[in-house]
This record gives sequence, C-alpha cells and structure tokens, in this order.
Amino acid sequence: MKLFFHFPPNNDMMDTGSIKRKGKMPLFWHFMAAEKTENWMLHRKVSTTMNFIVPAGYTPDIDLKETQIAIKVVKDFFQKELTKQLNLTRVSAPLFVTPESGLNDNLNGVERPVAFDIKEGGRKAEIVHSLAKWKRYALKQYGFQPGEGLYTDMNAIRRDEDTDNIHSIYVDQWDWEKVITKEERTRGTLEETVRAVYKALKITEDYMAYEYDYIGHVLPEHIEFITSQELEDRYPDLTPKQREYEIVKLHGAVFIEQIGGKLKSGEPHDGRAPDYDDWKLNGDIIVYYPVLDIALELSSMGIRVDEISLHEQLKAAGCEEREKLAFQKALLHGELPYTIGGGIGQSRICMFFLRKAHIGEIQSSLWPDEVREEAKKAGIPLL
Repeated sequence: MKLFFHFPPNNDMMDTGSIKRKGKMPLFWHFMAAEKTENWMLHRKVSTTMNFIVPAGYTPDIDLKETQIAIKVVKDFFQKELTKQLNLTRVSAPLFVTPESGLNDNLNGVERPVAFDIKEGGRKAEIVHSLAKWKRYALKQYGFQPGEGLYTDMNAIRRDEDTDNIHSIYVDQWDWEKVITKEERTRGTLEETVRAVYKALKITEDYMAYEYDYIGHVLPEHIEFITSQELEDRYPDLTPKQREYEIVKLHGAVFIEQIGGKLKSGEPHDGRAPDYDDWKLNGDIIVYYPVLDIALELSSMGIRVDEISLHEQLKAAGCEEREKLAFQKALLHGELPYTIGGGIGQSRICMFFLRKAHIGEIQSSLWPDEVREEAKKAGIPLL
C-alpha cells in the first residue's frame, strides 16, 4: 500500500467569502487555476499492495448519519436533473446475464466476471460488469424512438479491480442509453450530449453548495474538449494518467475524446471493449478533484458502434469470434437501433459532491485490513 499525505494551499489562496457554516474552513472552496496552485502531495510509502491517499488534516465535514442523508439528496437531485437534460425514462435492469448472450461488458478484455451455475436448467450466469450492451437491446425491446432514452441503477462486481480511494470492487452507477439516427452519429452529437451531462453535474453542485455550506464550487462554468491524440501530442513524455492530470488541472473539467484505438505512440490512451463504444466517437468526462489533488473521471460515454465500426474494432482487437454471439450478430445485421450512452458512478458522484477522501465513506465494500487500519488512524470512516 502506498500512503500519500496531501497538504492544502495557504488560506490566502482561497475564496472563503461565501462560507456560512461555522467551524473549520473547507479544505478547498473554489476551483483554482493551475498557475495559482502547487502540488501539495508528500508521499510516504507504507507497503506495495495498493494506493491510498490521505489528505493531511482531513476530517469529514458531516458525520456518518448526515452523510447517508446527504447521499440520498445527491442521488435524488442529480438523477432528476440528468433525466431532464437527456429525456430519459427509468427501467429495471438485470444483475446477471448468460455468457452466450454477449451482453456482458468485457471492459479491457482481461477482467474476469463473477460467474455461477443455476440449478434449474443447468445454465451458467455472470454478474454484469456494466450494462453498456444490454441497454441497446432494451431500447429496441421497449420501443424507444430517436430522441428518447432510458436509464437504470446498475450494480456490478468487478473482482479484478485495483482498489484505491476512488475504485472499489463494488460498482454502482447510472447506466443510460438514448436512441439516435444514423445521421446523428457525429462528433457534434457527442459533444452536445457531453454538455448536457455536464450541465446536470454543474446544476447539482450549485444545489449541493446551497444546501451544505462547506461544499462550495469546484466545477468551472464550461467543460473543455480535447482528443486523446491531441493530449499525447501535447504531453508526449507523460503517461495517459499524467496527461489527464495536467490538462484537467489547467481547465478544471475536460472531455477526453477518442479512447480505445491506438495513438501515434502505438498505445491506446486507455482500454475500451471493441463492441460497444465507437472509438472515434467516445470519451471520458474528467474533473479536477482538489480534495485528493487528482484527475477524477465522473463519466465514460460515447456513440455506440454501427455495423462497420463493430467489425473493424473486433478485428483490431483480435476478437472476431465475438461476431457469433447473439448481441454482436444482431448489431451486424442492423437489428438494433443506433445509440449514444454512458455510465455515471453513483458512489463517485456522491464522493465528489460531498468532498469525501475515500469512496468507502460512501459505499459499503471490502477493503484490505491495512487500508482500514490506516484510514482509521487518519480519521477516514470507511463503511
């Protein structure tokens, strides 16, 4: 485990004029431009099993019970705002699917799903990694038309996840998907939808800052756009994660486009399964999170593959055998609608808006004993 201590800036760098709640000053208040900030990270290596960041002087602004109440406030408000911005209807979703359906999300292609056998019928099932492919099938089944979409509460187990302050083996997110026309499969459609999602995030932060005096504002007024290749060209000597940190520290909120395909360096910016996102029409919403001094991904989204891009990406990934699976076969035969969709982590959204240091303050999951011990010493209450 690597333990990081994070020291906040001097008070004279912070706008505290709007703080109404008495007590300790929030660790951060407003987003600060990169030229006014420094890197306050001091690293102390404890062991090598995982990463764990402790912001120096961090104490939760609200207790466990208040946090549970605030979580519901965040979820209820953001969910309502997202559905309004994107014209979405809530539907029920599966916790598990069969392997032969091809509906499970293969993520980066190496993660193992949690699988089990079913007594009746002798079938096997897998806990979903996400509902990226299932949603497209559901849009057809429920008869959604262009301009209409669905969202659902998705719960998943990712047994091979490398856990840290923002990653857990338990994943809870809003999965959403919307029908578009073939003509709308453009970068313009993607960026317009990104702005709508970001607007929901910004309005939610405004509401939470009004309800809870300590929260303040971190998100800038507008989100910036940059492709993964432009980002590599700008920071050729940095890793993808380091590039994300530099660009988001500069702008506050960035949508990094075109993730999955190889860049000029020969490596992709990040891994993406070849059979849901079109790698030329997707990306991640990333924001600067000052509590941990990190680039924090809040949403992964994109226009989904059509018949041509599905075949090309399966070939590029060496996964052409997937064309025989039910979902992929239906796509290749033009039986499913053209769509745009994404996932937004519920616990991560709550962690961000409530200014928490660890996702374990929001959700109940499993953590290594040494992490629980260090968190307890640091005053970080893991559920």
